[in-house]
Amino acid sequence: MAYLEHVNVTSSDPDRFAQLMCDLFDWKIRWRGDATQGGHTIHVGETKSYIAVYSKGVTDAAMVDSYQTPGGLNHIAVVVDDLDAVETRVKAAGYTPENHGDYEPGRRFYFREDDGIEIEVVSYP
Repeated sequence: MAYLEHVNVTSSDPDRFAQLMCDLFDWKIRWRGDATQGGHTIHVGETKSYIAVYSKGVTDAAMVDSYQTPGGLNHIAVVVDDLDAVETRVKAAGYTPENHGDYEPGRRFYFREDDGIEIEVVSYP
């Protein structure tokens, strides 16, 4: 059996991103430390899967449309049991849920965190 272990994203502030994921999804910091290319990485998530949040300390604020860029990260989807409760947390954290959908195979909404990474929050019956 195969499963996705992690995805690695670049953040202007890995501590902020990791803390947001902990606050919204009750995840834990699994590891933090030096990374390749002189950067710093935080692993945030659960036992079998996580997001590696990377920063080299230098940012390039040029934003691209990931849906139009080959190799772009379009969004990260997180499955939750209580979609409404997580949406309340997202709003309380100052983010705007959008693109609500209730279609097969589940209910969902999206929001963008501070660096523009789109997070899909989905619940399946």
